[in-house]
Amino acid sequence: MHKSAGKIVSWRWLSLVLLLASAPLALAQQPAPPAAPVTPAPAGREVNARVTQTPIDASINDDPAVDQMLAVYGPKVRALDVVIGKLKGELRKGGAGSGSLGNFVADGLRVEASEKLGKRIDLTVMNGGGLRRQTIGEGELRARDIFELLPFENALVTMELTGEQVLKLLGVVVTSHEAQSGARITYVIKADKSWQIESARLIDDKGNERAIDPHATYSVATIDYLVSVGGDRYGVLREGKNTRPLRITLRDAMMAYVKSETAAGRDIKPNLDGRFVLDKANSVLTGEAPPEAGQNRLRSGVPARAARVGWWMRAV
Repeated sequence: MHKSAGKIVSWRWLSLVLLLASAPLALAQQPAPPAAPVTPAPAGREVNARVTQTPIDASINDDPAVDQMLAVYGPKVRALDVVIGKLKGELRKGGAGSGSLGNFVADGLRVEASEKLGKRIDLTVMNGGGLRRQTIGEGELRARDIFELLPFENALVTMELTGEQVLKLLGVVVTSHEAQSGARITYVIKADKSWQIESARLIDDKGNERAIDPHATYSVATIDYLVSVGGDRYGVLREGKNTRPLRITLRDAMMAYVKSETAAGRDIKPNLDGRFVLDKANSVLTGEAPPEAGQNRLRSGVPARAARVGWWMRAV
């Protein structure tokens, strides 16, 4: 392929790097502005258009300005193709907790938040809307996979919530189909198709369920976007005490998580572990299998690194 064609192909990733480099470290998950109205041509007016084709080949001279720009950003674009880990099985978003993709992110953020804070995190909550890929296929995990999955500049924050507030937060997690790590939630589906929490318990250091004491204090990690822009649904997060920004983006935290698992010789695996349990007996179902069907049949295990920060994950 001619060098000019290669430069054009690289624009896709160059534009991503330019966007990230110029974006302020603020909350980026904002709705797109409405499209500008299109003014039709006046009736009876003749519109002429001319179309030409330009072949991308050796006849096109190199543009010195483009060469200079690529010299600066080229290494950053190439860095997106660096392999940072290996995925055994497909990660998929959908259903309770945003599926195995949501579990992957919530578990990784919990590990990194625990290490960054220097103490055990009881619960991590991640909004499913912030996950911008539907699937990540089996094979090599590259930096670009994490960039595409988490393109925003949202960062990790921790806080202390009472058990009563934790239960309220988990109720929002269920109704909004968000991702979480650290709890096992039983929920029901109502006649209007809405989801409602029935009960919830946390998982202790030994992998056992423990009741949530309404008067106890628990460490919670989440993203700054939900705290600042989450609206009334996430008002409970603004009630937390000792809110502390960890000064690391979700993207950097997940990159660090994958790299550390790889360095320890562990592959990333899809993890559906029964952290969301549908109470079929008290649910109004249409005959379709629930989105998380089959999770409870999986056996649990504990990765070594997860044990070091004092919490358990489930392995497929």
